Amino acid sequence: MSSPLADRIRPTELSDMVGQSHIFGENTLFSNLINSNHIPNIIFYGPPGTGKTTTAKIICEKANKTFFKINATNSSLPEIKNIISEINPITAPNGAILYIDEIQYFNKKQQQSLLEYIENGKITLIASTTENPYFYVYNALLSRSNIFEFKTLDTKDIQKALKRAIHFLENEKDIKINYSEEFLNKISHLSGGDVRKAINSLELLYFSFGSQGDSIELNDTNLLNQIENNYSTSYNKTGDEHFDLLSALQKSLRGSDPHASIYYLAKLLKSGELISTCRRILVCACEDVGLAYPNIFSQIKSLTDIALQVGMPEARIPLADAVILIAVSPKSNSAYKAVNEAFKDLESGYDYPVPRHLQNVHCDSTDSSTENSQYKYPHSYPNHWVNQQYLPDNIKNKKYYYPQENKNESAFKNYREKITKQTFKK
Repeated sequence: MSSPLADRIRPTELSDMVGQSHIFGENTLFSNLINSNHIPNIIFYGPPGTGKTTTAKIICEKANKTFFKINATNSSLPEIKNIISEINPITAPNGAILYIDEIQYFNKKQQQSLLEYIENGKITLIASTTENPYFYVYNALLSRSNIFEFKTLDTKDIQKALKRAIHFLENEKDIKINYSEEFLNKISHLSGGDVRKAINSLELLYFSFGSQGDSIELNDTNLLNQIENNYSTSYNKTGDEHFDLLSALQKSLRGSDPHASIYYLAKLLKSGELISTCRRILVCACEDVGLAYPNIFSQIKSLTDIALQVGMPEARIPLADAVILIAVSPKSNSAYKAVNEAFKDLESGYDYPVPRHLQNVHCDSTDSSTENSQYKYPHSYPNHWVNQQYLPDNIKNKKYYYPQENKNESAFKNYREKITKQTFKK
């Protein structure tokens, strides 16, 4: 039985790798390490199909070390120990590389079991993960490893890999394969940056088209559309991508980019993230638009309520209204900054008792012992304001809120300065 095409054409030299120029490029840290034949402990992280496993195999081959591979999704601690026990000067005369795929699935004990063998030099660890290692790999292992991030491949890089695969098939099958750049571009876009997925699609199309004598035409858009319909958006609700998409949505909204905001909204909704998307949109309205346009709060609440009530696919319509409204609205984070500063003070120990005249005791009568203990009712004074201390004595002059330059807050600022004869200067 023949192995998949993606495995049969797996590169054997780093120069054959596509993309990742920040790793494989000339005079990069990684390239210099490999060329010096010094292989440190390494953790690769990035999306699937970007070359992590292939790179590990090439490194091992160049270093002439014995290669052991395990997958953390179905491996156990005894299996690790069995592999370690097999490593000796006879089985691995030049040392051994242990490659652990998807290391994020190892628990703390399993990861810690590697430390002894890393430190005594019995193994060189190369691990890969599709999740951020700073969240999923324990500190003791991180501190002993060098981390390199693999990025999603762009369509031009994937097209290079597809052309290499076509050339391989032509030689292997002794057949001429005709194709158009547009057709390869379509396959590249469908892969979502995963070169393995792109090559698998190419192989599927090759066998679906059937041979036409000594040549084959890769031009059946109907079959390509069927592949497209079978693809779903690659997404992990419990992993980094969940938070990355929500972060991208909020940052696009904050940056007043309605086009990017709509794109990330669509991607989140297509991935089934209706509730978390509504929550993030509500937060954006309060955090990033804030007092620059306070009317937006009720509007966004109404739109998210509608979305949750009607559900998908109709929910995309009110949420599109909400996202565009936030993106094009004026921005202010003055309230966000104010409450964060107050939290910071409390966490720093500025936790003082409420002044006596503000406490829930009836001490504001005219026969109180001191003037400071009497609460002054603001509505009894002109403009509904009276000069009175509200903060605790220790921080009575502390300022938290500073209005920003927008129509609403400028109006609030002017009104307050007019009635109090005080400014908002720091």
